Amino acid sequence: MTADRATAGPRSGKQIGEETHFSGQQPRAVQKALGMLEAVAHLGPGTTAKEIATFAGVPSATAYRMLNLLVAEGFLVRVPDLSGFALGRRTAELSHAASSSGPAPTLHERVEDMRTHTRFGLHVASFAGGRLRFVDKDPDHEIIGIAALPKNLHANALGKVLLAHDEQLLSGLELRRVTEFTIGDFDALSEQLRSVRLQGYAFENQECRLGRSAVAVPVRDHADQVAGGLCVQGASGRVTEGDRELVGFLLDCARQLTGLL
Repeated sequence: MTADRATAGPRSGKQIGEETHFSGQQPRAVQKALGMLEAVAHLGPGTTAKEIATFAGVPSATAYRMLNLLVAEGFLVRVPDLSGFALGRRTAELSHAASSSGPAPTLHERVEDMRTHTRFGLHVASFAGGRLRFVDKDPDHEIIGIAALPKNLHANALGKVLLAHDEQLLSGLELRRVTEFTIGDFDALSEQLRSVRLQGYAFENQECRLGRSAVAVPVRDHADQVAGGLCVQGASGRVTEGDRELVGFLLDCARQLTGLL
């Protein structure tokens, strides 16, 4: 036996216990962290710290500390405007590893294939928690006025799809005039939303940004509930409500995305 080993001596039972067993707080901390990751996965990119804490049942002070740790470790990232969080690289790697073991295509893979069949930018948004969040943006087509869309649901096609299928959001909704073409009357908006439910799609023309128009359709889950929307955005006059081929294409694409949001 060397002198060093003789000096070190055998480890105590307490030391062994500390290295081989969770402490009373550790399992709970792991559960909280997993719950917070689940919150972002469920509510979508841009989820705020307060929303995450509420969803996961974690005190706000604890949530802020754990969010900083999850960001530092790469499981979460802050969205560009720092208003909330999104899943990070390491979480995406885990998701990819899990999905690669099965043959079912992911939402992104389906949408990427759809993009090869249209000249317009094709974007997918989630409506989880009554909020509009983009979960798959066309990398080749910028979403014009993206920051204004969640704040002015009445003035854009995706927002109208959300309002048409979640009328509770109409309570207290401010019909802010974004452009001269924005709907500013609740009766007129209600009539449009009724049309969205009947026809299965929504249209906007220069209501959120001059010179731009868009068409959007609902994407449903396996229970036939509206979980999000699919839209194209383009120059006013090129993306039109009367383009039946485009509307039909979007409706067919949305059916293929059922259950993937």
